[in-house]
Amino acid sequence: MNKKELTLNIKELSHALGFDLVGISQAKKNIKASEDFQKWLDMGYHGSMNWLTNRRDEKKDIFKYFPQVKSVISFGYNYYSSSDDNNANDSYKISNYAWGDDYHIVIKEKLFEILSYIKSCHEKINYRICVDTSPIMEKVWAQKSGLGWIGKHTNLINNNIGSWFFISEILLDIDLEYDKAFTDDLCGSCVKCLDACPTDALTPYVLDSNKCISYLTIEHRGEIDKQYNDNLDGWIYGCDICQDVCPWNIKFVQDTTEQRFLKKQEIKEMNNRDWESLDYEQYKTLFKDSAIKRTKFEGLSRNIKLNKKNN
Repeated sequence: MNKKELTLNIKELSHALGFDLVGISQAKKNIKASEDFQKWLDMGYHGSMNWLTNRRDEKKDIFKYFPQVKSVISFGYNYYSSSDDNNANDSYKISNYAWGDDYHIVIKEKLFEILSYIKSCHEKINYRICVDTSPIMEKVWAQKSGLGWIGKHTNLINNNIGSWFFISEILLDIDLEYDKAFTDDLCGSCVKCLDACPTDALTPYVLDSNKCISYLTIEHRGEIDKQYNDNLDGWIYGCDICQDVCPWNIKFVQDTTEQRFLKKQEIKEMNNRDWESLDYEQYKTLFKDSAIKRTKFEGLSRNIKLNKKNN
């Protein structure tokens, strides 16, 4: 099978598995992206996420992560789930991506199915499967693969489906047909995301994680600085404000086709009193297969208490 036919079949299978976006780029060093990432680290904008510094050489140079890589297949999978009680103002809020099952597991299953097909054509292929935790610049590769542009809120935006989608990759040591990079910046003069951020975590195209509600409620351990803990705005896990106000999302929002990403019934039924009385055993049961495990029980309890204090 030639590379053109293989590329076409990969894309057809990807769409059949529910991926909304798929594009392929040739693995090359990206000096500007590498320099920008280093500047971001030097500013301390990564907060306490030390894995970003520990593996920065790999993140800045994909060949240090996977020396044989030739092709980067980037995928986008819509996760948005609407709901009648969609983060109502009088209830604690959870980021939309975490309402259902853990995306790492769901997306990885689909990627391995695609990989299985590729291996049926190239038995001795070398590869890497990447879903959020690998040391590569996922949004940069997605843009190089034509999936969209990195917006002022630092999320990847596609001009047909907005930014409510997971990014993932398959790295391969074979050549494929490559897509054109997305070179337009369609944010224009819009600054809605910057103006809406309660903690001023955003400047155009740059996020200071130390101020970001999503970082503070998920990745940050220990106490949250008082100048920010008064501005959590009801969020107990993550934050969607910058995406909620984005005109591209308002225009193109659509529900996911993956049932496992829909809001769990148990979470739908939770009210503020239920959250405030949540104990460790309930937490383990409720979030057994959820990305919310990331913040741990201690972090979720801290977030709930801070929001209760600020009500």
